[in-house]
Amino acid sequence: MEQFLNDYIKRIRDGIDDIPDTTAHEIASAFLAFRFGLYANAARQCAHAIELLGQRKNPACSGAYAALKKALAIVLANAQDLDNSLVTADRSLWFDEQERSYIAIKLAPNAVEDHGTLELDNALVLVYAAALIASPEDEESMGEHRKFIVRLLAAYKKALGIP
Repeated sequence: MEQFLNDYIKRIRDGIDDIPDTTAHEIASAFLAFRFGLYANAARQCAHAIELLGQRKNPACSGAYAALKKALAIVLANAQDLDNSLVTADRSLWFDEQERSYIAIKLAPNAVEDHGTLELDNALVLVYAAALIASPEDEESMGEHRKFIVRLLAAYKKALGIP
């Protein structure tokens, strides 16, 4: 799954490598806060990162930015739920067809047991990859969480048809 993650990062790099450092750092901070269970902080940082991304007007990156904003919104919704002790993955937000070209885990609808968890997992992978690509300041701390992302992806290995 290491190679799968490397290929995914390479595939989306061009769409998100021009994120400003301050925005990229906010994205990394949101991922790390969620990962450490600091859900109120994660929600606040996701909202701020979405706001910062909304200020960008580069039409060439609109698809990647839209997918990243949706990923942050999914993480935000789940962080708010977890902060309020709701442990079921939020099902109210979905990646649309255009945004799906920027997600890592693409499964047929009938192969998905829990759509909310799949959307959250895809959101976390995209947020992680965006932070890793665009925030050199956070590269080391993001690298420390690579195994988490690889394990998350490994849970879908069979469904993805990876031997």
